[in-house]
Amino acid sequence: MTIGFVPETASAANSLASRTLEPADWIGIGVPLLANPRDVIKDLHSRHLPSPSTAVIAVYDPDGRIRASASFAGRSGVVDGWERRNSLLSHLRRVLPHDLRLRRPVRTAVLMVCREGAPGWTEEDGAWMWGLRDACTLHGLRSGSYVTLTADGWSVIGENRAGRTPNAVSRARGAAREVPGGTTQGMRRAIAR
Repeated sequence: MTIGFVPETASAANSLASRTLEPADWIGIGVPLLANPRDVIKDLHSRHLPSPSTAVIAVYDPDGRIRASASFAGRSGVVDGWERRNSLLSHLRRVLPHDLRLRRPVRTAVLMVCREGAPGWTEEDGAWMWGLRDACTLHGLRSGSYVTLTADGWSVIGENRAGRTPNAVSRARGAAREVPGGTTQGMRRAIAR
């Protein structure tokens, strides 16, 4: 009996490659278009103030109102959709009960990933897209848009829609300022109302 590392087989490498989506595949699954992507992205950015390596998952009701959202740090360099799916499911379960009792999904999940690099599609984006599609199926949601946020701006993958603001470096400008006493200025205004 030999103890050691077993080399990766071709079938294992193929299964990893099958857990990623290309932009053409993404369009083919019928992802609903965002009515106003700039407003959605600005809202998510102001709620979560993401920095690079942060993912924001948001669930919208049929009328377009946000139902729940969560942000979390994602490991960079992961190109396996399985890992991405598990991470998304974990956070979805914390913020929203599943809709599996419904015959057809009525809520839509949108994923925004803040990352470094070029604004175009990457293998890592393909893993996120596969993970979003699979997590939505397992949670009873419709798979919505996949948005990347880089230093150059935002881009809705598969829709050819993009903008310059917000972007991955606008976090510092959007962060609430600390005032003496440890509370943020925004919190003091909210308390005063």
